[in-house]
Amino acid sequence: MVYNRFMQALVKMSTGPGLTASDRPDPKPGPTDAVVRVKATSLCGTDAHIYNWDPWAHSRIHPPRIIGHEMCGEVVEVGSDVTLVKTGDYVAAESHLTCGHCFQCRTGQAHVCKNYRILGVDRDGSFAEYLVLPETVLWKSSPTLPPELACLQEPLGNAVDAALVEDLTGQTVLITGCGPTGLFAAAVARTAGAAMIIATDASQVGVDHVLNARTEAADRIAAAIREITGGEGVDASLEMSGNPTALHQAFNAVKNGGRVTLFGIPTGSVCFDLPNEIIFKGIRVYGVTGRRLFKTWYRLAGLFQAGLNIKPVITHMFPMRDFARGFELINSGQCGKVVLIP
Repeated sequence: MVYNRFMQALVKMSTGPGLTASDRPDPKPGPTDAVVRVKATSLCGTDAHIYNWDPWAHSRIHPPRIIGHEMCGEVVEVGSDVTLVKTGDYVAAESHLTCGHCFQCRTGQAHVCKNYRILGVDRDGSFAEYLVLPETVLWKSSPTLPPELACLQEPLGNAVDAALVEDLTGQTVLITGCGPTGLFAAAVARTAGAAMIIATDASQVGVDHVLNARTEAADRIAAAIREITGGEGVDASLEMSGNPTALHQAFNAVKNGGRVTLFGIPTGSVCFDLPNEIIFKGIRVYGVTGRRLFKTWYRLAGLFQAGLNIKPVITHMFPMRDFARGFELINSGQCGKVVLIP
């Protein structure tokens, strides 16, 4: 790269709502780093928290910070000791930078590293023309994946882990909360061979039965699920919203001996009837955060080869300069995934 020039980036310059389009110095790689020219980067709920400057962002973000963590791009320069990628490689990035030496990292559980740092939160992120990353978090992507899909591999990995933490081939699946990650989970479940998928929102990614949680009462939805499943309940519930009503639906809808995967984050405490909703039903409960490193990424590559289609989840693409329009859509709830092009 030619240095002593500036790139355009979206920066959280100070406390308070909004972002600033600003010129920033081009990044330089360290010995084990690579510089990536960003081809596409997508908006996430975390980015919206930072943009809106809610209490979580106030406690976590230290401006100035280039935000963003869902991306793909081309390697344009590598450090002197880099061996895993080369100039010209088409890559995405794992957003969790793990320490490599805690108990979790050393026992195959790096996805729950005690000391992880997050791209776009703890270090400058992908809402820029270029970013520098350790070679160890870069994922070589198929050149057949267009940038608007390749940049979604990181959030799509969340759905892969949530859906496939246990095999669901031939099983009935309930998905509560069909935001982008819930829609991804439906597409993954369909590609992985789920027999029947029930979702509590509209979807275009292979759902068999749609129950509208916005207009139908919770007891009517529960009755509909019992009818659809012949009174048995579903084999697996994937709770992707964090909504208290949806959380109870997920536990009540699963059959005895089934499993519930929890991905959505409630805004506060949620009370459960533990004996009747969980213990006496003998169900398994999984909490999912992020993706398994890098097992989920390999599995995701296989799902794409098997025909996984997530194109319907992308509803908007904007030039990066129009970032405010993207955040307005997220805040209004009137979008799927929003992709920015530098």
